[in-house]
Amino acid sequence: MKRIYIDGSAGTTGLEIRKRLSGRSDLEVLSLPEEKRKDVSARQEIMNQVDLVFLCLPDDAAMEAAGLVQNPSTVVIDASTAHRTEEGWVYGFPELSPGQKEAIRGHQRIANPGCHATGFIALVAPLVKAGLLKPDTRLSCFSLTGYTGGGKKMIAEYEAEGRSPLLAAPRQYGLTQQHKHLREMQKVTGLTAAPIFCPVVADFPRGMEVTVPLWAELLDGTREEIVKIYREAYPGSGTVHVSRSASEGGFLSAVGMAGRDDLEIMVEGSEDRILLIARFDNLGKGASGAAIQNMNLALGFDEFEGLNIP
Repeated sequence: MKRIYIDGSAGTTGLEIRKRLSGRSDLEVLSLPEEKRKDVSARQEIMNQVDLVFLCLPDDAAMEAAGLVQNPSTVVIDASTAHRTEEGWVYGFPELSPGQKEAIRGHQRIANPGCHATGFIALVAPLVKAGLLKPDTRLSCFSLTGYTGGGKKMIAEYEAEGRSPLLAAPRQYGLTQQHKHLREMQKVTGLTAAPIFCPVVADFPRGMEVTVPLWAELLDGTREEIVKIYREAYPGSGTVHVSRSASEGGFLSAVGMAGRDDLEIMVEGSEDRILLIARFDNLGKGASGAAIQNMNLALGFDEFEGLNIP
């Protein structure tokens, strides 16, 4: 029986992880009394008693909490942005490369990927690695997401009675081009510059669609070669599926993978203008599902235990 503690269990990601783990007979999820939930000494004591700690906290708090874990046997999975590009932390994207799962299995500090970053990296990293896309290529990316990715405050805004009429239409954000996922999007893919990134939140709870548009002249290859590289990069992974096209009557809904923990890659467009598309659940493969997958690997369970992969 492995013991788990969720630091920040009242947030969206923490609540989702706790819900997912509640039915597991091979795990015991420990908790603190409400009055001690923010007590540093109490948190430190419980963190160093368990096999694995999930950090579901704001960045500064996650950095502080990671320092509280001194037991060399305790695995830490940080769901915040704080450690995703830090030395000493392994990036928790098991499908990233052939050796990534083993790296996760053998490491005590795991940084869970960002939701938008998951889609961008899944699309771009294999093409850079294969040489079809040069590292100095200037890319752009837009991403459509459900409002649950914004946390409890945004969820309350969207689900409130008498809410603002502005919430009825999709809203672009990250307008200053300083989105917190940009660092990992650049570093993990091997690009020399971060993409121009246009995230959009819309009036649906769960689902995500990340798109990277490309002029074919930027690639040293064709659409068919792109599909081939994706299939070679994600051979039977169980969590990343590649299709030539998945158009739904000329449309592609961002909720098509809602409620699931896997990710779908599509290559759309024409021969000269190409759309690379990743579709998944922002709380599934984009957050809590990925955290559970990383936990399974780190603790020696079946990788897909507790995941929803039809």
